[in-house]
Amino acid sequence: METKNKSRFSSAEAFETVLRYPVVPVFYHADVTYAKRIVQACYAGGLRVFEFTNRGEKAFEVFSELVEFVHSNCPDMLLGIGTIYEAEDAERFIAAGADFVVQPCLTAEVAAVCRAHDVPWLPGTMTVSEVYQANKLGAAIVKIFPGNVVGPGFIKSLRGPMPKVPIMVTGGVEPTEESLKEWFQAGVNVVGMGSQLFKNADDTEALSQQIASLLKFVDTVKK
Repeated sequence: METKNKSRFSSAEAFETVLRYPVVPVFYHADVTYAKRIVQACYAGGLRVFEFTNRGEKAFEVFSELVEFVHSNCPDMLLGIGTIYEAEDAERFIAAGADFVVQPCLTAEVAAVCRAHDVPWLPGTMTVSEVYQANKLGAAIVKIFPGNVVGPGFIKSLRGPMPKVPIMVTGGVEPTEESLKEWFQAGVNVVGMGSQLFKNADDTEALSQQIASLLKFVDTVKK
C-alpha cells in the first residue's frame, strides 16, 4: 500500500531552505527528550534543517515523536532522516513525515521512492562517477561522504566538470571558521556536521550561540 508524503514542504521549497541554511546537524540519540532539546537548541540558533539518523533500534520511534515536536515548536524547520539504505525504510520514514532522505551510499531504489513522493533525495557519493549517477537519478543535493577522506581538493577538482551540481559534504567538517571557509571556498553548497558540533551539547544555550555564530560566518564565505 502506497504511503503519502506527510512533509509540510514541497521538494522545491525544501531544496531552497537547505541552500539558504547550509549547515545541517547530523544527529542520533535514543532518548527522545534529549533529542528534542537538541533540535530546539539548533532551531534557536537559527538552523532550519536537521538530519536525524537511522542508527539505533529506537530511531523510528524517536523520529516519529520528533516530527510532532518540530511541527508544533519549530514550524520552519525541515526534519529529514539519514542513514537510509532500503526502499522500505525510505517509505516508512516518509510516511512518518520526513522532509528529506539522506543516504550514506547511492541506491536507485531509494531514489525511486523519494521521486514518487516528491521528497528530496540526498545520496552519499565518493567518486566522480557516483556524483554523475546521483545527479542523473534525480538527487536534489549530492552528498560527498566521507569528506575527511576525499578532502576539499576533491571538491575543487569536481567543480571543473560539474560546476552546477548542488554538493553537501559530511564527515570531516568541524564547527570552526577555518574548516567552514575551506569547504565553502572549495565549492560546496552545504555542510553536514555530526559529533563535532555536539561535543558540549549539554549546554544548549552555548550550542545555540555557537550555531548562530557559525551561520553568520557561513554567510560571509558562501560562493
